[in-house]
Amino acid sequence: MRFSWNIYRRLVGVQIRGQMQYRLSFFMDLLGTALITTLTFVSLALVFQRFQDLGGWTLGEVAFLYGLVETAFGLMDMFFSGFDPPFFGRLVRQGAFDQLLLRPVSTVAQVLGARFVARRLGRIVQGVIILAIALSWVEINWTLGKALYLPMVAAGQVLFFGGLFIVGSAITFWTVESIEVVNIFTYGGSEMMSYPMHIYPDWMRRFFTFVLPAILMNYYPALYFLDKPDPFGLPAWAPFLAPPVGLGVMALALAFWRFGLRHYQSTGS
Repeated sequence: MRFSWNIYRRLVGVQIRGQMQYRLSFFMDLLGTALITTLTFVSLALVFQRFQDLGGWTLGEVAFLYGLVETAFGLMDMFFSGFDPPFFGRLVRQGAFDQLLLRPVSTVAQVLGARFVARRLGRIVQGVIILAIALSWVEINWTLGKALYLPMVAAGQVLFFGGLFIVGSAITFWTVESIEVVNIFTYGGSEMMSYPMHIYPDWMRRFFTFVLPAILMNYYPALYFLDKPDPFGLPAWAPFLAPPVGLGVMALALAFWRFGLRHYQSTGS
């Protein structure tokens, strides 16, 4: 484990040094990433100028959802970029993944270190800023438990989305090409979790509760932090499931990854 960690750390170090060779380009990418996501939130704020609330949630409360999931997804997208299905699909098609199998290092550590996109810091910083603004707009009755639980929720979301990235990459062991439907649950999932779940149709809400429990990752923790009533009547401990659900999704994803490795056949590239 320590050996794999050292290899990963060195691979990431090489990635960062390489990206910092062209610092102007790096900072322009950083700014561009931040501006794109900021404009999305600005458009949402303009909608609130007209309609005042969204399903009974104020702009500050929706900003809390948005800032938290943007911060967590940005962190995941930076650290798990190697498992981004389109990128990993190219590794498989070009035969580069076969080289990783020949090395006496964990394939997970190698794929994680194969791509580290530092410009995702722009999305992370933007998410943190929006979250900070949201916290200044809403009244939260802070307790020690809430203060300690907030970073745990973010960590759970990182594991949740990272697990989905790993599952999407493992599917390419059979399909070779990455399948776009995975993006519905990763990038699309982060977009969906930025809004109150009760505004969605029943079938969608049921799917993201009982099949892919995204509702437990952002919406229910927000109910806890904002002291809002539960409109669906789930158990009182539902807001505290984000960390264990994130760990569970990651554990299942790694098990599926190992299953895929056992059935992997090279493309011959």
